[in-house]
Amino acid sequence: MASALDGRLPAVATPLRTRKALLVLGLAVVSIGAGQMSLAVFSDQETVPATFSTGSIVLDDVKIDALVLTTASMMPGDSVTDDVVVENDGAAQLRYAVSAATTNPDTKDLRSQLTLAVRTIDVTTPLTPCNDFDGTSLFSGTLGATTTIVGDAAQGAQAGDRNLGAAANETLCFRVSLPLGTGNTYAGATAVTTFTFDAEQTASNP
Repeated sequence: MASALDGRLPAVATPLRTRKALLVLGLAVVSIGAGQMSLAVFSDQETVPATFSTGSIVLDDVKIDALVLTTASMMPGDSVTDDVVVENDGAAQLRYAVSAATTNPDTKDLRSQLTLAVRTIDVTTPLTPCNDFDGTSLFSGTLGATTTIVGDAAQGAQAGDRNLGAAANETLCFRVSLPLGTGNTYAGATAVTTFTFDAEQTASNP
């Protein structure tokens, strides 16, 4: 047995509570070290930009406004003819329809006598639009309070709708006539017609 005389100090037992505290501290140091090492990883990232723009469909109002059918002092057997250029100034294809609304400012109901014919551009002399009035017939009939002339303004593709690509145009010929058999009852009468051109996109719009 060792004694104080041999120069060695007696062993001192470490209390249990102290050993537990040292163990917890050691685990905490290991945990912190592992967390620091997990942040040191290789990484990479790529980005890609995207730009979105909308297209457009635009009926050229100046060209449509150039349709002039107003006339005064029509007599039975007379007619008035003019051409209209329907042009798509937009960047996407459109389809269009044409309709008319006619009123009688007086009580003589002249609209029931007026007839309208619409054709595509002349076949014989296309450089002189509507001179021969021999293009494909698109409409022929009497003007009512409302008249569907070309296609249908309802959304989606309808029978008779006309398609126009971006920056494309076509010429239509309009002719309004007062039949030769119109009676004296309609003398001095007036009717007012408003033509409407409705266009819509064709993309994603069957």
